[in-house]
Amino acid sequence: MNAQALKDSWRLVARSGDEVPLFFYSALFLMNPETRDLFPVAMASQRDRLVGALGRIVSNVDRVEELVPYLQQLGRDHRKFAVVTEHYPAVGRALLATLEHFLGDRWTPALAEDWTKAYSLVAQVMSDAAADVSKTTPPWWEGEIISHETPALGIAVIRARLNYQYVFRPGQSASISHPRRPRVWRFYSFANAPRQDNTIDLHVRMVDGGVLSAALVMGARRGDVLRVGAPVGDKLKLSPDMPGDLLLIAGGTGLAPLKALVEQVMYEGPSRKVDIVVGARTSRELYDLDALSKMAVEHPWLNVVPAVSNDPYYRGARGNAVDVALQAWRGQQVFVCGSTEMAQSTVGRLLDAGVPSEQIHFDEFTSDKGGES
Repeated sequence: MNAQALKDSWRLVARSGDEVPLFFYSALFLMNPETRDLFPVAMASQRDRLVGALGRIVSNVDRVEELVPYLQQLGRDHRKFAVVTEHYPAVGRALLATLEHFLGDRWTPALAEDWTKAYSLVAQVMSDAAADVSKTTPPWWEGEIISHETPALGIAVIRARLNYQYVFRPGQSASISHPRRPRVWRFYSFANAPRQDNTIDLHVRMVDGGVLSAALVMGARRGDVLRVGAPVGDKLKLSPDMPGDLLLIAGGTGLAPLKALVEQVMYEGPSRKVDIVVGARTSRELYDLDALSKMAVEHPWLNVVPAVSNDPYYRGARGNAVDVALQAWRGQQVFVCGSTEMAQSTVGRLLDAGVPSEQIHFDEFTSDKGGES
């Protein structure tokens, strides 16, 4: 395979922007109408995600060794959409038709062969991973909502009990779906460490245009049954052999996975001191402060510092969370989670302040329109 030819051709196709996914899905649904049921009724919020991912992955097939873990995770995770082995050739045919349409005279037999081989390799890795995991785990778990609270405007704290044993690590997330929005999945981080009662906590912020976040915040009720995909992610992993105390910096609902790390320390025993700085624009957005304060009272090793950046009447710590956090930094391991903008600016500020990069662990999320929230 000519890897450079794959990369160059995908760059040319990507210049056509939104026309590419529109053509791809039209071709897919015309050639294989049965695949329409795999996708949500409203496609606008995610129509380019599959096509963009396919193009980037296949055009980088020369790095397949690096891509294998990611492809395997994709294959396992896509089972929640009821994707089966027979669907992969249909997607491949639609992808090739799309490439041919936008490349025109540049679409040669040699290039078609390269794309066919590259896609076949990617599809094989994904389908093999899906087949292997299907022997031991379901495509999704069902979680009955047993508690639904809205402690702040536009934010819900949800607890659900899963129907089967669910093994995850603090700091991980999973894709979630609600019956009000069938076939719409978005990633949310767990706000707790694993418990014996098999419950999970989710912190959900409603965002503009977020079809699932609106359903979870405004429409979800006790008794509703969520679908929960397999756990993913290792960016916020707290391993037992990681040395030192912890400084956690949370922005908005980025608090969720950091609260899970606090619970992990609590369950493992107070071998570390933990400072957690919870950032918000106004005091009204400090939605989980009561629960955190209660934990701090019960566990002297935990210090909770709310930081408000845009409320002149707030009497506590004021300023960006990272600036407040740096006042408490004394060589600890630093964990950061928040929006993409918050996480990137916080990490940059930490590095500028002299925090070693190997001591900074961070994750970021986008809005419910397209990713994790």
